[in-house]
Amino acid sequence: MLGRLIPRSTQVRFTASLAHTRAKERIDTINSTRPFTGQFVDSFNRKHNYLRISLTERCNLRCFYCMPSEGVELSPEGKLLTNSEILRLASLFVKSGITKIRLTGGEPTVRKGIMELMGEFNQLKKHGLESLAMTTNGLALHRRLPAFVENGLTHLNLSLDTLDPFKFEIITRRRGHEAVLKALDAALNLPLESIKLNVVVIRGLNDSEVLDFVNLTQDKPISVRFIEFMPFTGNKWDKNKMVPSSELLERIRARYPGVQRASDEVNDTARSWYIPGHRGSFGFISSMSDHFCGTCNRLRLTADGQIKANLVCLFDPKEISLRDTLRAGASDQELLQIIHQAVLGKKEKHAGMEDIDVVTNRPMILIGHNFPNLFAKRSRRGLGHAPSFTRAAPSPSFQLRAYSTNVRLTHLDDSGRASMVDVSDKIPSKRTATAQGRIYITKIAYELITSTYADNAPPTPESRAIEKARRKGDALTVAQLAGIMGAKRTADLIPLCHPLALSKVDVKLVSEAPSGGSVDTRRQTDKYSVLCMATVTCEGKTGVEMEALTAVSVTLLTVWDMLKAVAGKEMEITDIIVSEKAGGKSGNFSRKT
Repeated sequence: MLGRLIPRSTQVRFTASLAHTRAKERIDTINSTRPFTGQFVDSFNRKHNYLRISLTERCNLRCFYCMPSEGVELSPEGKLLTNSEILRLASLFVKSGITKIRLTGGEPTVRKGIMELMGEFNQLKKHGLESLAMTTNGLALHRRLPAFVENGLTHLNLSLDTLDPFKFEIITRRRGHEAVLKALDAALNLPLESIKLNVVVIRGLNDSEVLDFVNLTQDKPISVRFIEFMPFTGNKWDKNKMVPSSELLERIRARYPGVQRASDEVNDTARSWYIPGHRGSFGFISSMSDHFCGTCNRLRLTADGQIKANLVCLFDPKEISLRDTLRAGASDQELLQIIHQAVLGKKEKHAGMEDIDVVTNRPMILIGHNFPNLFAKRSRRGLGHAPSFTRAAPSPSFQLRAYSTNVRLTHLDDSGRASMVDVSDKIPSKRTATAQGRIYITKIAYELITSTYADNAPPTPESRAIEKARRKGDALTVAQLAGIMGAKRTADLIPLCHPLALSKVDVKLVSEAPSGGSVDTRRQTDKYSVLCMATVTCEGKTGVEMEALTAVSVTLLTVWDMLKAVAGKEMEITDIIVSEKAGGKSGNFSRKT
C-alpha cells in the first residue's frame, strides 16, 4: 500500500542510495581489516610522504586570529610527547615512506632541547628522510639559525603578517618585528634549500600590504605565500574577512601585468607565480576558496600525540591518540596499523566554508599548523601547582584601516621602545580639558557626606563606622584637594607625560541620589553616587587630557578611601572619560552624553 503512495522515481532514488550506503559499509569493513603494506596510501590513492610534527603548544607571541579570546588550557607536561616518543614515532613514519618532516608548534623554537632533537631527526636521513623543515615566527631564531642548519634544517617557513612594526604589535600583542626581520636576513645568508614567508591575509587589517610583500621578491630569493584566513575555534572567523586568492592576484596583476604562472611542486599547497626579473616568487594557499585536498599528502601529529584522524587534516575534529597506544606498550607494527587506519578513513576533501566544524575542532594553537605561529603562551614558571592557562588579549576590531603604514603609536620609537614625544618645535597655546567619572556608594555613605554630624544617640555598630569615617574629615573637600594635587603631579605618575605648568585646576563633586533626587540634572541614576568633574587649563605645547583624567581618578580614589569604613565592599568607580578638550593641533572636542 505504501509503495503505491510513493512515486516510482523516488523509490528508485531511495533504492540506489541504500545500495550505495551498503557498498560503502562493505568497503569500510574491508579497509578496516586491510593490513599495513609499508606506505600510507588512502582510499583515494593519495600517497602520504609528508609529516608535520607539533613540538609544543606554547608560543612567545600572542595573535588574535588563532588564539581564542578566552585563552586555551595547556596540556600538562606529562600529557605531551617526550623527545624519545617523538623520535620513535618519527622513525616509524620515515621507515614507512615519509620523506619530509616539518616541525611546528605553537612555536617550535621554545621547546626545551630542540637543538638536540633536531640533530636526532637529522639522523633519520639515512632511513629515507630527504628534508627537515620548520615553521616559526622567527622571534628567537636569528642567533640559533646557523646551528639549526648545521643540525640538518633544510627548509624554513617564516611567519610575518605585516611589514609595519606598529601593526605587528597590534596583531601579535607583542614586540619583535625587528627580530623577525633579522631572522629573515640570517636565513638569506645560510645554505637553506628554500625560504618562505607566510602571510595570513585578513580584509581590513593587512590586505593593503600585499603589494609591499610582493616587492620583497624583487631582490630576495624568497617565496611569499598569501594564506587565506581560516576558521578555528575562538578566532571569530567571518567569510567577509577572508580575501579570496583570486582577488589578491587581480590586485597584483594591476601593478605587474607581466606576472606569470610558475610550475608548482607535486603536492604543493600553494599556487605559485613570479614576476620576470624578480629573484623570488609568490603564491597563494587557497584553503577556503579553492582547496587543494585532491593532492594532499600530509599527516599531522599534535604535541600531545594525537594524529588528526578521518581527514588527517587541520579542519577535522576527530583524533586518535598514538601517545596512549604507545604508552600502553604497543609494538611498532601495532602503531603503524593504527596510523594506516586513520589514513584509510581520510575523506576526499574538507567541508565548504559554510560547513567547516569550528566548534569541536581544536584552536589552531593546539594542532600544529600552516598558519603563522602567533599564539599566546605564558610560562609555567612561578605558577606553582595551579593549572597552566593562557589568557589572550581581546580581539581587536577588524576595522583597522586607520593603522596604515604611516600611522604609529606616538610613545614608541622606531624599535618599539618607550619614548617621550618631542614637543620642542611646537608653539605654546592655551589648552583645556575636562574629564569626569563617577563612584557609586551606599545610602549610609551618601547620608554621611550630605548630613550634619550625628546626635548623642546610643552607639551602634553602624554609628561607630560612621564616626570612624567622620574622623577623616569632610570627605568631598579632602577628595577635591587630592584631585587638584594629583593633576599637578601627573608627570610624576604617568612615565611619558610632559611636566606642565598648569594655569588652573577646577575639581567639582556632586552627590547624587536615586529616583530623580539627583543634583546632577544631566543624568538620572538609580544608585547613590558621587559625580566628579575636573577641568584643567594650561599655556603649553601639549594637551592636558591626562591631567584632567588623573584629577578625576585621584579624587574618586580619595572618596573611596574616605568612605571605605561604611561602604568599602559596595563602592564602584566607573565611567572615567574625557568629556571635552579645546586647543592644540587636533582641535576642539566634545563628547555627546
